[in-house]
Amino acid sequence: MNLHRWVVALESAWDRARLRRAEARTPAHFRIEPYIGHGGPAGVVVRGRVLDNPLATEAVEGEGVGAAVRRTFTNFLTNELPGVPLRVTVGAESVDAVTDDEGYFLVRVPAAALTSPWTIGTVSLAGDYRGVTAADAQVEVRVPASSARFGVLSDIDDTILETGVQRVLRMVVQTFAGSSLTRTPFPGAVELYRDLAADVNPVFYVSSSPWNLHSFLLAFLRHRGFPLGPVLLRDLLGTSAGREQKHDRIREVLELHPDLPFVLIGDSGEHDPQIYADIVREHPDRVLAVYIREVRLDPGDGRVEKVSDVWDSTVPFVLAADSDAVRHHASGLGLLG
Repeated sequence: MNLHRWVVALESAWDRARLRRAEARTPAHFRIEPYIGHGGPAGVVVRGRVLDNPLATEAVEGEGVGAAVRRTFTNFLTNELPGVPLRVTVGAESVDAVTDDEGYFLVRVPAAALTSPWTIGTVSLAGDYRGVTAADAQVEVRVPASSARFGVLSDIDDTILETGVQRVLRMVVQTFAGSSLTRTPFPGAVELYRDLAADVNPVFYVSSSPWNLHSFLLAFLRHRGFPLGPVLLRDLLGTSAGREQKHDRIREVLELHPDLPFVLIGDSGEHDPQIYADIVREHPDRVLAVYIREVRLDPGDGRVEKVSDVWDSTVPFVLAADSDAVRHHASGLGLLG
């Protein structure tokens, strides 16, 4: 059994023991946490999680490292609630759902009466749950306007947010000791994404970071002024609805927005070049360009070149040193508003 399976097994055992102890009591901090959804004529997808945890504190200017570390640990030490009956309503349509073993839910709602750029829906408790009889939360749904020329699908870590994924210790320290106010984007990234969005083109952020970081990443995007959009993450340990692979989350975006072509932006640190190559092979008429930020510790390792050497030149593939290189190429294609 590999390390990942050991961790999953231990987490499952801990969850079973915790739930047995909690079955007889009413959750003290019952909370529905919807993530930003997205949709259009093909339907709406809404995700979220139900937890027995109070909201984490928000970052404030001048706070110490200890406050940031405590906040991050709070986001990871969750008491998820399985089997919670929910009703998700967007526009005039409602769909019922039940949370899975990790507290996640994922529903597809038929499209009806959607307003661009945002439609506000609700996720509410659909029945009694261990003594909790009423609870609801608003969910924001990104709805592209008919005037959108294209969408942007972007990775986050080492694409817009300086993370250092290849330097594991540095990444862990930054993740736990930093906050949405102290973490920094790459130079020029905010301006580039604003110009690509041009106040009308939707941006979708797709990352392999855990859902536990959703609130942090959303606060980072807001604080730095990036165009807001769905932040699609994954459950790193479980086998739940929150654990879709990156390919599947990108395919979902393409499926739900069939009239939009896309610009794909990622980095060379992990698997983005290969993932994006797979998407281009599947949907060559849906991709306008692929931009890969060069962040490898060893740029000569050949991983990106293995992809680019067999690339179909009908879709531009650009290995970019920085945001300015992406801007220069995108401007030449007429992508900047």
